[in-house]
Amino acid sequence: MNKLFLIILCAAYLLVPAAPDVCASFEYALSLGDAVELAFKNNKDIRIREQEIGVARANILGSQSAFLPKLDVGANYTYNDSVLTLTSLAPAGRKDPQMFIGYKSDNKVNAQVTETFYNGGANITGLKQARLGLKIASESLRAEKLSVEFETKRLYYGLLLARENVRIARDLVGQAEAHYADVKNKYNQGTSSRFDLLQSKVQVAKVFPELIKARNQASLIEADLKKLLGIDQETPLAATDKLGYTPVVIRESEFLTRAYAERPEIILKTLGVDVSKLSIRLAEADYLPSIDGNFGYTYRSDDMGNMINPRHETWNIGVAARMTVFDGFSTTAKVNEAKARYGRSVLEKGNIVDQTAVDIRRGCLDLEKALAVIHSQRSSIVEAKEALKIAEISYDNGEGTNLDILDAQISLSQLERNLAEAIYDYCMAKAFLDRTIGGSQWINRN
Repeated sequence: MNKLFLIILCAAYLLVPAAPDVCASFEYALSLGDAVELAFKNNKDIRIREQEIGVARANILGSQSAFLPKLDVGANYTYNDSVLTLTSLAPAGRKDPQMFIGYKSDNKVNAQVTETFYNGGANITGLKQARLGLKIASESLRAEKLSVEFETKRLYYGLLLARENVRIARDLVGQAEAHYADVKNKYNQGTSSRFDLLQSKVQVAKVFPELIKARNQASLIEADLKKLLGIDQETPLAATDKLGYTPVVIRESEFLTRAYAERPEIILKTLGVDVSKLSIRLAEADYLPSIDGNFGYTYRSDDMGNMINPRHETWNIGVAARMTVFDGFSTTAKVNEAKARYGRSVLEKGNIVDQTAVDIRRGCLDLEKALAVIHSQRSSIVEAKEALKIAEISYDNGEGTNLDILDAQISLSQLERNLAEAIYDYCMAKAFLDRTIGGSQWINRN
């Protein structure tokens, strides 16, 4: 019976058609905004920065704890071979005198509270540094997001450009093949020379490698983009945006002012200056005295069942002040080091401020250059298409040469590539300005 059941089950498995491969038919269709959001979600460096924010918040809590008293509770048991017994000397005392000396079977339970009243301002400085640390972690996360966004734009626009180059190369190959077929037909009819036939055939062979090169380039960029976005390499990727641009009004001074206020690298360097300044105060705190207080409460007895009573309890309270008179110049060395770090942080901030001005200027110049190329190439493409059409008509009428058509095809293809590259350059110049200024529509402060 079991064998029959297995045979029927196997037959059913073989007869039922296999389910379609869902993964094979799945396709990622992404806009630029979708790609940026997906990159944010899957980027490990961003997740590391997010964890650093958690660390910074924990550091703030740790710094705040320095202002609160510390309570320690303990218990211990000791068995002594012999102890001096004073019970017989003071049998009617308020306290059991043996608890000040010890018991053979010694049980002790105690609580101790300690509090730092003053330590040269180190606790306050440490809390300020911890709060700055949270700001640094937040700005570092924003800087990482800006970098990931810029890289996503570079690859996304690069993919659009590569696929546009594939289209241009495919059109050129198609034009060359169509012209070769036309010349071959004319040659068979005796209206075209063998030289024109060979020249047209060579043209097809000459432009075909450009199509292969363009396809390979598009595949490589698509692979890099999939890696960045965390998409499986076997999954097709469809970019829903088109290679185009939106003109930007160039206001260099306004861009620069905004970059000074918003660029995370400048903010991080400013926070670094503040942290370095606090480090000087933290080091100088060792020059000042520290004042601590403590309070303790203890129960001690040889009988656990009779421990908690007034005869077995005692307490203490005290204040301690300490000041280092000479530490072998250790504090002086720490202060000098902190001052040197502060000077370095000031110079580093000045350096990034100067570099920001250069970056803004470069971004604006790149925008102007790309826009000028776009305008020149766009108008020239119309003329190049007209020239190709004239060359084809002239050749059909026997007035033009085969070379005129081939040159016109190459010229049109080159102009179309120049236009596509100029649009890409314009988009990347804008992306570079967004990165330098420190903000875009996908970036939010934490």
